[in-house]
Amino acid sequence: MMRSSRIGPGLALIALIAVGMYRVEAQQPGAGEKIGERLDDAASAVKRTVGKAGDAVKEQYSRAKSSVHALSIEGRVYSRLHWEKSLQDATLDVSVSNDGTATLTGSVADLAAKATAVDLTGRTVGVVRVVNQLTTATAAP
Repeated sequence: MMRSSRIGPGLALIALIAVGMYRVEAQQPGAGEKIGERLDDAASAVKRTVGKAGDAVKEQYSRAKSSVHALSIEGRVYSRLHWEKSLQDATLDVSVSNDGTATLTGSVADLAAKATAVDLTGRTVGVVRVVNQLTTATAAP
């Protein structure tokens, strides 16, 4: 009894490509090397592009991280000022830059409240420097 064997379509395609490459290489000396060089060049170009994209992503991540960190500091400052009883009637605004500089603007009742707001802000984790632009509702004597 005779058996017939079938080559799968994928294997047949690979065999056909290999035969074709052999014929091309045999007909043109150095064709295989040229193809290899082109593949190497293409791979290098892809690596460079991916490297540039990776650097851009890292830069954007760093900026986002700094912004989130600044927002977190802002929230801590707002929280501390909000719960301070002597500042209940104050109208305060806080902005924090990426370098940890907190700027206080708005109005407080008196000089003691102003000093309290600046002190609480300065002792908040993450605040490096306080820029005091607060005004007082009452005139100084």
